[in-house]
Amino acid sequence: MVSLKEYKPVEIPIGAFNFCKYSIASMLWISLIFKSKELLIAVFCILLLSAYLKVRNAPLVFLYKYSIDKVIPSKKIILDESAVWFAHLVGAAIAAGALIFMHYINPLVGWILVWLLAILKTSGALGFCGAMKLYGCLNNPAGQCCRVGKKIKKQKC
Repeated sequence: MVSLKEYKPVEIPIGAFNFCKYSIASMLWISLIFKSKELLIAVFCILLLSAYLKVRNAPLVFLYKYSIDKVIPSKKIILDESAVWFAHLVGAAIAAGALIFMHYINPLVGWILVWLLAILKTSGALGFCGAMKLYGCLNNPAGQCCRVGKKIKKQKC
């Protein structure tokens, strides 16, 4: 199996990582409940910027590191920068698709995509099968895969 990108360890405060995960999931649910396209646009921009700037300089990680973490420092966590980049890119792509459907094709399909993204981001935030784990599963032949990852991996082989 060809690897997607090589493993690039990066160290960030665990509080910043959690703040980012839970904030994005919460923003998606609030956007869905209140049918707020503006909040969805904000999520799209944050995810796209996060992918472009990488996890160390992602907007929500940066905000946490230079505010809350200065007052209440948290332990560090080592992440695979490539896996986080992949997760941000997948989230931004789904959010973009939802916005395109809402504005040009069928708003109901757009909101269904937001619901799907909210489920995926919440699943990842709670440690279940998210895009980071899926990336690790597909990128590492010996990696532990969630149920979805195993099915996708089986199809690729």
